[in-house]
Amino acid sequence: MTAIPQTPVSSPAARDVTPVQLHSERSALGKNAPRQLRVGRTLPFNDERHLTAHQWLVDEAWLLDAQAYEEWLQLLTEDIHYLMPVRVTTALGAGYDTSPGMAHFDEDKYSLSRRVARFMTEHAWTEDPPSRLRHHLSNVRTFATEDADHLVVDSGTLLFRSRGDVREGAFVSAGREDLLRRTPEGWKLARRTIMVDDAVIRMQNLAIFL
Repeated sequence: MTAIPQTPVSSPAARDVTPVQLHSERSALGKNAPRQLRVGRTLPFNDERHLTAHQWLVDEAWLLDAQAYEEWLQLLTEDIHYLMPVRVTTALGAGYDTSPGMAHFDEDKYSLSRRVARFMTEHAWTEDPPSRLRHHLSNVRTFATEDADHLVVDSGTLLFRSRGDVREGAFVSAGREDLLRRTPEGWKLARRTIMVDDAVIRMQNLAIFL
């Protein structure tokens, strides 16, 4: 787990603030992350922008299932921030539901590339033999931003992971807020905030991406 300099928000209105406002801008690695936020209501499901974002997420899920991580890295912008705060159980009205200063993932492009590079070595014991993965994608909602070259995309993901023949398979359920950016090479992921639904992760390790 990675420590991030995060202060809990005490206001009851905090639950109405988007994850990037609560988390990404308080992270050391997220200080230079893009700040574009959603504007307006959900785009219609037949909107071309929504269809493009939905297809992008489906194609990305296939790459993650196939563990084609080097190809996946090509879908990330150079200034990406990839964040998964630690969830906690708090009283109603506490104003926060993540552990101040803690994250399962707090990554930039360099640290993500180092994780991928390790998979290619003999020291990646957590993935030898490799996991069997299946990312299930649901509840995709797309929002415009003030910049036409950026879209904010909410989605739910359910990851099933199985390793070997002895341990039972494990699940991780989470919601994600993504920022997609249009580039000359196509749409790329510029920011991802993952809000896992468990306070205690029951998976053996997190040597995978969500």
